[in-house]
Amino acid sequence: MIPDSVVRFSYPTIIIFGPGATRQLPQALAEADVRKPLLVTDSGLVKTDAYAAVVAALKDGKVAHAVYAGVHPNPIEADVNEAAEAYRREGCDGVIGLGGGSALDVAKLVPVRVTHEGPLARYEAQHGGWEHIHGPLPPVVALPTTAGTGSEIGRSSVVTSPEEHRKIIVFSPLMMPKRVVADPVLTVGLPPKLTAATGMDALTHCIEALVCPAFHPMSDAMAAGGIELIAQYLERAVRDGKDLEARGYMMIAAMMGALAFQKDLGATHALAHPLSTEFDLHHGLANAICLLPVMRYNKQVAAAKYAIVARCFGVNTFNLSESDAADAAIAAVGRLCRAVGIPRNLAEVGVKESDLAQLAPKAFKDSCHLTNPRPCREADLLNLYREALAQ
Repeated sequence: MIPDSVVRFSYPTIIIFGPGATRQLPQALAEADVRKPLLVTDSGLVKTDAYAAVVAALKDGKVAHAVYAGVHPNPIEADVNEAAEAYRREGCDGVIGLGGGSALDVAKLVPVRVTHEGPLARYEAQHGGWEHIHGPLPPVVALPTTAGTGSEIGRSSVVTSPEEHRKIIVFSPLMMPKRVVADPVLTVGLPPKLTAATGMDALTHCIEALVCPAFHPMSDAMAAGGIELIAQYLERAVRDGKDLEARGYMMIAAMMGALAFQKDLGATHALAHPLSTEFDLHHGLANAICLLPVMRYNKQVAAAKYAIVARCFGVNTFNLSESDAADAAIAAVGRLCRAVGIPRNLAEVGVKESDLAQLAPKAFKDSCHLTNPRPCREADLLNLYREALAQ
């Protein structure tokens, strides 16, 4: 069971977790030495009970604040620039990120934008851009309204760069939020389809981190724990949005996935990023559709790790070979996708065979496939798109 009262723990960000944690937002801001925050969110969220609860907490705490609500579902650099302009114009000294991964990613980039010059591509992680990010940065307090990206405890943001015409990853330990207010109540209004897509995003993070060949046993344990929670609670959260136990554990699983993928990710994310930029496909949904082809592709080199995935789904692997256990893991992930209503293939979300030739080069330029357990050529990524299109 999730705790009856709000609890705090640090891993390493201080996390204020539990139903009703939103009421502690003024205290979290004070601890981060923020007196006038810029609340960064999206236009859809301002109409929700979650937004109303956050504004009420700020009002009760007598916290003056400004609002930027222009974040796109797949954020673009202009979102960051506009939010930074609002930050300066309103005389803010910190940021609140409220929403899913898109709003949180923009919120974490605002401190970089208001203290650093030049396009965000200059700070791209793939090219060592973190060396150009220097502190101190204005503090961020993150309030997730989804259980997917885990961006609330992450040190990076993903945004579409106009110069690069693709998604880039900006990374720095200085970008990590000072406080996370993780209130399962804020996720209650999330529709079933978005609950499913964001939950599958968290699962993809955990699975790709687990099989990433980098050495990080602690991240492996975190990834396995996240997979186990998602296997147990995602379908419940989709079926009943008011199930606070399921919602709460999915929030924990999303954070575990984000902590785990400090190891890095893999080919699923390399395939998913162009699908978001070219087709505006929800990132978690793109991951969910591409995950099974990539698992099948990786099986020959990652069967032992996929056997762990199978056990996390409750499969008894005692008398199974690693290969058979890996097949069981792939089947279990497929069953979960179907149970929560994920489209079976890319064709069902509007992607055509003629689109794949333009997607594969963009996926190959994405750094995520560089840490896939099985190396990928551009032709391999094209074949994976084909499999995702027709599976």
